[in-house]
Amino acid sequence: MGRLASDNADTLSGLIAASARNRDAAKPRPVERWNPPYCGEIDMVIRADGTWFYNGSPIGRAALVRLFASILRKDDDRYVLVTPVEKVGITVEDAPFLATDMHVEAAGEGETLVFETNVGDVTHAGPDHPLRFAKGVHDGVKPYVHVRGGLWARLTRSLAHDLVGIAVEREREGETWLGVASAGAFFAMCKASEMAEIGP
Repeated sequence: MGRLASDNADTLSGLIAASARNRDAAKPRPVERWNPPYCGEIDMVIRADGTWFYNGSPIGRAALVRLFASILRKDDDRYVLVTPVEKVGITVEDAPFLATDMHVEAAGEGETLVFETNVGDVTHAGPDHPLRFAKGVHDGVKPYVHVRGGLWARLTRSLAHDLVGIAVEREREGETWLGVASAGAFFAMCKASEMAEIGP
């Protein structure tokens, strides 16, 4: 970031400068429509616990993290920060976001699970924002919820426990599955016969 000296609002450094003056600097941006040249990698890492690091040090300003999150995109082979005139690659250890809060909303199609991330995104789990489940080597089931574009949020351990607590059984292709229902969709977690193995 230090090498990007311009204060143009279309550059990373310009956005950072604007964020110091404008609280709306981290508003959602149409990153999917931007196709600037790739300018290489920068030393930025999103750790598995959701902490953002730059040059080996954690980024302490929540507003700056939200700004970077607003210009984050998942391309085919990498995560990038993208503006209309440049894009740079960064490293993501697991998912780029962390789901830190969950509540249930009643709607016409039944109950909907609503998640809030550590960077301020709010997403309603359902057909357009599915849940998926991976099995961790040491920590049981790892639930994720789709946020936007190719970006997902991993649920915190406490939310993962809450999700297991509200799981229901459904029949699929002659087998009983344990999963989570939201906005009329069912997201299979595991076969019911594997239930004892899934504790997060």
